[in-house]
Parts: sequence; structure tokens; C-alpha cells
Amino acid sequence: MVRTRRTRMAAFAAASVLILAGAAACGEDDGDNGSDSGTESAGKVGVILPDATTSPRWEGNDRPSLKAAFDAAGIESDIQNAGGDTAKFGTICDSMINEGVKVLMIVNLDSESGAACLKKATGAGIVSIDYDRLTLGGGASYYVSFDNVQVGALMGEGLTKCLDDAGTTKANIIYINGAATDNNAALFKQGYEEALQPKIDAGDYTLVGDVSGEWDANKAATAFDGLYTKNAGKVDGIVSANDTMAGGIIARLTANKIAGKVPVTGQDASIEGLQRVLAGTQCMTVYKNTNLEAELASKLAIAVINGDEAEADALADQTVADSETGEDVKSALATPEAIYQDGVKKVIDEGFQTAADVCTGAYAKLCQDAGIS
Repeated sequence: MVRTRRTRMAAFAAASVLILAGAAACGEDDGDNGSDSGTESAGKVGVILPDATTSPRWEGNDRPSLKAAFDAAGIESDIQNAGGDTAKFGTICDSMINEGVKVLMIVNLDSESGAACLKKATGAGIVSIDYDRLTLGGGASYYVSFDNVQVGALMGEGLTKCLDDAGTTKANIIYINGAATDNNAALFKQGYEEALQPKIDAGDYTLVGDVSGEWDANKAATAFDGLYTKNAGKVDGIVSANDTMAGGIIARLTANKIAGKVPVTGQDASIEGLQRVLAGTQCMTVYKNTNLEAELASKLAIAVINGDEAEADALADQTVADSETGEDVKSALATPEAIYQDGVKKVIDEGFQTAADVCTGAYAKLCQDAGIS
């Protein structure tokens, strides 16, 4: 069903009344609190991050970026991590709802537990924001992320570029996808499938494996081993859906003495991913500057707290379809960027990673050669 602007304005106004009416009723907070501005916040934002293992970005980038954005805006925040545990996720969700957050932002562990949380928030009159991952069937008020189909497209285009650079015109390729429970994994795959399908249709590339690595380095390595054996070692290129899994796969390539000879993609511009890109064992990564995502999310939360629907609509000026309900979710999407060896410096110059972390040991000389100091 398509919602009219009048209907949306009424719903937004009702949510805003609840937000403003309870602005003074903030509970105690055992998470990561802002703001440091010295002024009383008009409302509190609760953020639930998923874990600290599937990607280093959650604690290394998203937490500090979000906290800094909320602090700068004078918005009180409670940022907690579910540690990969759906039961803990639910407990944190209940606690944040009970303490009276005005906006609840979540990165779901799976759509089932995420939707349960979001529905409780809606029932309590709390405006919800899906951050980075869309919760299928959750009915979030808003969605803030990167253009995840484009993220996948950059990986697919990256694999083609790296194969072309190596002079490989005929290639057996495999996909090591993200977790089936993560809607983003489906969007990433849509992107790289669409980018690589013309090469497959033309007979240049043959897809000889398509499995999940569950966002886990060891599981991705095991999945690769199975496909490598099945294809008698005839694997020429690998789409790995993130840097964490790429690390496990490249460890296996190293053991087979072919690391750097078989292009592997990734995403997240993690420290290890950037090091491998510099070393030539990973052909590229996708840079998703979480400062951009955090800025969009914080501005959206501020607009909601202030009851400014026009500003919220201007920020969330796109829609993403919930494939489970068929409904469009109002969305704010940031733009990702492909990073090859000559782009690692930009990631460091912009402060997403530091030279002190990336340029260690054997990577110091590689950084120097790349103009990174």
C-alpha cells in the first residue's frame, strides 16, 4: 500500500508528540554515553551494534563515528554491542525501550530478532532506524546505509579489472557470499552478479562455485577449500563479500603458494584488508566511510527528535523495498568507493584508518612506496 504524504505527516506528528512529551524521562545508561556538550539533550538515541567479530568496522569505526556525530549535535546516546548473541540483543533492546530512548537505531543480527525489537519499539511510540542492514518485516521508520547493490557492483567490477590487469581473459570464478540471514549479503550479491553476468554470458567467465562464508574467516576458508578441490585447483578469481572472509581465503591461497596470483575482492577497508591490498594478495576492497553513514543517521535522528518531517524527508530521499513485506522504507544512502593499491592513501588521509595501524612491520616499506606516512 502506498502511503500518502498526509498519512505520513499524521504518523510522524504522532511519533513526534510522544518523543517530545517524554523528553525529560531518560533512564540510567550503562552504555557509551554522549553528549559532552554540557547542555541537556532533547532526546536520547539508543544504538545496538551486532558484534565485534564479523567485521572490525563495528567497534573500530561505527561506534566512534556515531558517538562523535551525536556528541557534536548535543544528542545523548547509548551505544551497546550485542556480541553476536540474539538473546543479548533482545535484552539490550528491551532495556533501551524501558529507559525511554526517543530514537532506536539497530544493526540486526538477523531479521527475526531484529523485527521483534523494532515492533516493540513501534508499540512504545519510538521512531526506529535500521542502520546499515535492513530488517526484513521489521517496519523500521527509516533506513540509513550505503548503496549496498553498488557495493557489490564495485566488487564485481573490481574482479574484472584485476583479472584484466593480470591478462586473464578466460576465468573460472567463485562467489563466497555473506551470511544468508543478512539482507545486505543479498544486496551485495545482486550487485556483483549483475556486474559479472555479461562476462559469464559471453563465455569469458565460468561460475564454478557459489557458497556462503557466513562473514567468518574460517568458514570462508573452508568453503574455498571445498571449491578449490572440487575444481582441481582451477580457480582464477574470487568474489569475497568482505575483508574478513578474504583474509581466510587468502591464507589458503598462501598455503597453496598462489596468493597474489588469484584476485580476491573484499569490502570494509579494514586494516588487514588494506595491508593485503598494498601487498597485492587482495586485489581491492570497498571503502564505506562510516563518517558519512553516521552523519546521515545523526542528522536524521535530530530531525525526528525536533519533529521536523521536512528535514527528515530531505535526508531520507530514497526508498529501499522490504522484500518480505513489499513495502518501501524511506532511506538515506551514502556512496561507497572502490579502493585499489593507489587508493589506500586516501583511506588513511581521510582518517578512516591510521598509518600507525596499517604501516606496521613488512607493510612499512609498502606504505612508503605508496606515499603514505
